[in-house]
Amino acid sequence: MSGFNQQVIDEFRAHGGRVGGMFDGASLLLLTTTGARSGRAHTTPAVFVRDGARLLVYASNGGGPHHPAWFHNLRADAHVTVELGTPEGTVERFAATAVVTEGEERERLFAEQCERDPAFAAYQAGTDRPIPVVALHRTDLTDPARHRAIAAHLVKVHEELRTELAALRAGLDSPAPTLGPQLTRHCLTLCGALHAHHHNEDSVFDLLQRQFPHLADPLDRIRREHHVVARTVGELEVLLSSGATPAALRPEIDRLADHLEEHFAYEESRLLPALAPDA
Repeated sequence: MSGFNQQVIDEFRAHGGRVGGMFDGASLLLLTTTGARSGRAHTTPAVFVRDGARLLVYASNGGGPHHPAWFHNLRADAHVTVELGTPEGTVERFAATAVVTEGEERERLFAEQCERDPAFAAYQAGTDRPIPVVALHRTDLTDPARHRAIAAHLVKVHEELRTELAALRAGLDSPAPTLGPQLTRHCLTLCGALHAHHHNEDSVFDLLQRQFPHLADPLDRIRREHHVVARTVGELEVLLSSGATPAALRPEIDRLADHLEEHFAYEESRLLPALAPDA
């Protein structure tokens, strides 16, 4: 399915949200979640329905016995990115929060979808699990309270990442270090957390730029730095999977630490005054 999904994703983005074949005429969006274990961004096409200000998607998995991976991801991290076709033939990208509906609301919403599209009734008949209905709520960045919450979250995540990096470096500095389970866990945790953090940041940057036009240049620099950090993390992961020794990992971890500290300091110096000017 991954190859098929990628074809749909590429067609969606190339044609302003319009897709042919089996999805011809369907209301389709692209949903990007953060991998619950990998921390990497995962994008999947999903049929959706508008329900007031929110969008509804259905974790049908074609009536399979298990929930789709994207559902497990958003249960672990409800911050998602949505791509949606516009009447102008472009693709709008925005951050959203995923809320899994429950009880009577889920029953009503799923019954309504079965009436609109009988295929969903067939999906439910083919599996014992209740097919989840997920509501996607667009992130509102016009509220100053939301700005302050983003600023507080940014500082919190940066401190957590600094702590994890310090623990990893301390392990490498221990006498006669070996790449044992604890050191490997620190490395994998740091890599996954960095992927997740930068994915979540990228999903709100377009909204931030519209809200704070003067941040356009700093946000562009931060986006570029995300790519630099991602390359360094990727190289570190390759070394880790190759069975590299702590001595071989040390230069890559030092390079990552230098990039991150400079990146965090710049990000905090430019974004925090705009998001939380009274802090």
